[in-house]
Amino acid sequence: MDSSPPDRDVRDVFIIGGGINGCGIARDAAGRGLSVTLAEMNDLASATSSASTKLFHGGLRYLEYFEFRLVREALEEREVLLRAMPHISWPMRFVLPYRKGMTFESEAPLSRLLALTMPWLKGRRPAWLIRTGLMMYDRLGGREILPATRTLDLEGTPEGAALDPAFHKAFEYSDCWVQDSRLVVLNARDSAARGARILTRTKVVRAERGADHWTVTTAGPEGEETHRARLLVNAGGPWVGDVIHRTLGINSRQNVRLVRGSHIVTRRLYPHDKCYIFQGRDGRVIFTIPYEDDFTLIGTTDVEHADPWKKPEATPDEVQYLCDFASQYLRQSVTPEDVVHTYSGVRPLYDDGAKSATAATREYVLDLNHEDGAPLLNVFGGKITTYRKLAEAAMDRMGRVFGGLPGDWTAGVTLPGGDFPVDGAEALMADLRREYPFLDEAWARRMVRHYGTDTRHIFGKARTGDELGEAFGAGITARELDWAMRKEWVRTAEDFLWRRTRLGLRVTPDQTRRIDDYLARSEVTAEAVH
Repeated sequence: MDSSPPDRDVRDVFIIGGGINGCGIARDAAGRGLSVTLAEMNDLASATSSASTKLFHGGLRYLEYFEFRLVREALEEREVLLRAMPHISWPMRFVLPYRKGMTFESEAPLSRLLALTMPWLKGRRPAWLIRTGLMMYDRLGGREILPATRTLDLEGTPEGAALDPAFHKAFEYSDCWVQDSRLVVLNARDSAARGARILTRTKVVRAERGADHWTVTTAGPEGEETHRARLLVNAGGPWVGDVIHRTLGINSRQNVRLVRGSHIVTRRLYPHDKCYIFQGRDGRVIFTIPYEDDFTLIGTTDVEHADPWKKPEATPDEVQYLCDFASQYLRQSVTPEDVVHTYSGVRPLYDDGAKSATAATREYVLDLNHEDGAPLLNVFGGKITTYRKLAEAAMDRMGRVFGGLPGDWTAGVTLPGGDFPVDGAEALMADLRREYPFLDEAWARRMVRHYGTDTRHIFGKARTGDELGEAFGAGITARELDWAMRKEWVRTAEDFLWRRTRLGLRVTPDQTRRIDDYLARSEVTAEAVH
């Protein structure tokens, strides 16, 4: 840091955007001693960061695009993140069924290279080539926790029983699941614990650039407020271009490419706990993933989305596409009538000029501009698996402004509630059931998978379920809602049911209304520091 006396009314960093990139940067910056304010115009994780496929993964298909740096970074991050958040992330095994005639994505550079060097393949992926790619996937990022790839004979196995009988062989490899929107709120909580100010439902209406600071005007629940900060971070996600051009009034050629990814949810399609990765005839891939115990998640699509202000929704064509795609592989056909829920998010990919949405890079790009006054850091692209590395890269850029910042610190530092061993979830569930006799197995599992060791702070000294206050169904109690309001910025039933949890899949419209009514009349307020 420079040695000039600080102006107490000027924060070091103001961040626009309460998705994973904004909250990840806020946490890292606050942990290095910078004063931070973050403003999110809606609820935390209300856009892209709650609408992902919910995987920490290296991106197996990105190998075909020769994005080795991105894949290596993501693979290395998987186990770093598992150790930091064993309550909201855990290993999963992925089954890739094989059949002769599988093809490459037509725009993939590997496809073009093989067309020149091995023309006899005729665009097909032989089994030996898939196995080679998976061996590279195993080795590129290193593994200590996750098991290695193996080849499966599907005959007589649970994995084979769920598939069309035409499939006899598969490959199985490791990646990880993550509760995406909880990842965001836990980064925000840790940021606040380290001194950051987190403002939700607060829109940045204008920002004026001075020689040495930004003056930012926000409109929130308490009306307009003026902030001053030495550096402005634009982590607006799908709105990053809108912030540059409209809010800041800057003429820039850099922009994002908005790609809609839609998902469908059905009742559970098969009894085992492994995921499938399927390749379609168009070269794309989708996943089918065991979801919230009783459901199956299927996704995702890649469709251009022109306007960030248009709410992304899964179209009937996208729903049909995913049903047809999965039905090519599964023994049990999937139809739109089987779909119990859909969601869709817009990926703000850096616009690299790729011909199709599928081929657009998943690399993040950080642009630091301080030639015209106070510095501005624009954040383009990124993926949830590499959010922590993106935050470190952002801090490297900020170091050029502030100078002398402490070094990287977030690797290995657990998020709130994650202070137990990476393989300790079952033991924690058992301990909680002994401490709280009213917990059944399913309720205990949900609490651990959402709150980890913070479950004890929620339940306190309660010995019976009645001591937790009003019950709303699906294990939701007034005690948990009070915690969510006080600690996690919850204000509506939608916040709680679809972003802090996924209990919207389990409650009735009447129960939803009761939760909304309870939250509306509650006098519990969010704590400034957690």
